[in-house]
Amino acid sequence: MHPFLDEGFHVRWSTLVPEAVEPDIRHALEIAKANLEAVCQVTPAEATYENTFGAFEKANDLLNLGWGRLQHLDSVADEPAQRAALNAMLPEVSEHYAAIPLNPRLWAVLKAFGESPAAAALPAVEKRFVEETMLDFAQSGADLPPDRKDRVAAVEAELSKLTKQYSEHVLDATNAWDLVITDESQLAGLPASAKAAALANATAKGLATADSPAWRFTLQMPSMFPLMQHLDDDGIRRQVWQASVKVASEGEHDNTALVWQILELRREKAVLLGHDHFADLTLQRRMARNGETALQFTEDLHDRILPVLNAEYRALCDYKSRKTGTAVDGLQPWEFAYWSEKRRQEEYDLDNEALRPYFPVDRVMAGMFELCAKLFGITINPRPATYYERGSRPADAPAEAIEAWHPEVKFYDLLDGKSGEHLGSFYADWHPRESKRGGAWMNCLFTGHPGGDGAAREPHLGLIIGNMTPPVGDQPALLTHDEVETIFHEFGHLLHGLLSDVSVRSLAGTNVPWDFVELPSQIMENFCWDRQSLDLFARHHRTGEPIPGALFDRMIAARNYLGAITFMRQLAFGKLDLELHIHLDRYAGRDLDEVDREILASYRVPMKTDSPSMARRFNHLFSSPTGYAAGYYSYKWAEVLDADAFTRFQENGVIDPETGAAFREHILSKGNSAPVDELYRRFMGRDAALEPLLVRSGLSDCRLEIEDSRLQESAPA
Repeated sequence: MHPFLDEGFHVRWSTLVPEAVEPDIRHALEIAKANLEAVCQVTPAEATYENTFGAFEKANDLLNLGWGRLQHLDSVADEPAQRAALNAMLPEVSEHYAAIPLNPRLWAVLKAFGESPAAAALPAVEKRFVEETMLDFAQSGADLPPDRKDRVAAVEAELSKLTKQYSEHVLDATNAWDLVITDESQLAGLPASAKAAALANATAKGLATADSPAWRFTLQMPSMFPLMQHLDDDGIRRQVWQASVKVASEGEHDNTALVWQILELRREKAVLLGHDHFADLTLQRRMARNGETALQFTEDLHDRILPVLNAEYRALCDYKSRKTGTAVDGLQPWEFAYWSEKRRQEEYDLDNEALRPYFPVDRVMAGMFELCAKLFGITINPRPATYYERGSRPADAPAEAIEAWHPEVKFYDLLDGKSGEHLGSFYADWHPRESKRGGAWMNCLFTGHPGGDGAAREPHLGLIIGNMTPPVGDQPALLTHDEVETIFHEFGHLLHGLLSDVSVRSLAGTNVPWDFVELPSQIMENFCWDRQSLDLFARHHRTGEPIPGALFDRMIAARNYLGAITFMRQLAFGKLDLELHIHLDRYAGRDLDEVDREILASYRVPMKTDSPSMARRFNHLFSSPTGYAAGYYSYKWAEVLDADAFTRFQENGVIDPETGAAFREHILSKGNSAPVDELYRRFMGRDAALEPLLVRSGLSDCRLEIEDSRLQESAPA
């Protein structure tokens, strides 16, 4: 028995115990190596698509299955024995994957067929897979001399180890800090929902009783952020801020050295592969094409937004000055969210807490499903899921039982609305816990197949994860509007995976260039601001009433409150990312915080106290060998695409099945089966325009002027 390799559609999570990791993954490695060796032995005379590229595409299926499940559990159910088992196998698995494009015998077989007339005559999707795979090999060093190939493989293996350490440091440092308050008077200003959550947290930890209440706060966002926005006690806010910005910057969890080591290894890999820096290596087949274009895109937006940001910050300082009767020449970072929220409530008469009762998580999900049914012609049905502790699945458990990895996890089937065909299923896991890394994400556990030519459809299996406000007592989890947007965002990624109709798994779903992958996710966020779509899911958890008209109007009026500051925050992340990966020579060996301040001097709101560099806890950039490294600009790049694409929905009444069907047909179902800029043109009938993003952000006066040739060839504008 190899539980991690069980190919049953419904994963038996309770059987995935740490002691099974080594035998299962080693068995999968042996099978993968045998499969690849079979491809290596194909002679030119007998070569076909099926025994070369087709066989290569399936060679690692079992390893991908088992290793993917283990990595998922590492993200949502971390524990010492499992972590040790993963780290023990990580070098072998990393070495296996890194060695594939550097295998000369394998490359010889694939290259020979890929350059043959038979390959040129393949159907479009298979032909694209051949072309993309050959580019993968060439750009990974397949044509390098042996000594440089060996070094590339060694660099990849070292990156896998160091980035795993980085991720563990962030998680462990986050969990290592908490704040317990026993004097309720110190909680003045804190919303009742946040107080209740902190009390429940302390009680669960055995730190509070009915007779002796206490309130526990952590660095997880649902706990920390309401405190930073609302708590009147400036000293406590300062304490929490200091803890949050020091995550992974001190002691045994300090990531400073890892950041520089990871950057150096990435640069070395890029140079070995014939590029000046890591950005050019990673972006060559993305929409931006190279690091300089991505950096110019970021800097152009920065230059237009900066005057508005400065005006917004001055206005916020002036507001505090009026309220306190003192001269204010700047804000401390632990004051910013507090005074921002005070001003929002006063000038827009909008307290974000007033919206929470309209966003119970189950109703948000149900309404989102209803919206997507109307738009994309699908049906989503919840299925009962059972939780068993790992290693304790009962002998009499029903064979067909759907298991979850935690009691809070929900499971759903997604069907085609017309045919009733099962297209995919997914798990949803929304609330924080100490064994779960922060943030929100989507992943695919199994990529299915659309069927055809006598084969049956294989449904996809995915998941969506978040760290949202948890339920308290008998009250359901009531979300902030930002958290609702996050759910819609991750569900957009999920739709991109589950609605894929691509016959080659490597081109299916979200396997697209990373500056395109955020389009399906970010376009879904737009429906969180439209009255029609809101009414499908924004309902009071007690009365069922929709958001009152006056409250909705205030919400829309405040949408772009401090919009330039929010806009610039994303640009700052992209700027730091690109500068470190493009101009590493300029910064290597220097103090990381000094480098951060230099790069972001005009990208950050000029607070009175500098923050330590985000780079030490920036999982997007440093928790995997590539991840979003040199690609964080993708969020803003894709915002250009999503704002423009949403204009087609708006022109047709927003909840328009015809437009939704076109988006499903041209974007959601196609994966990377055609160039993504071509897919976008199929949906919109033209290249993307920048103006809709600036209008939506309330920044249309900051319009960019970019040469038409660059827009059409490389930039989404």
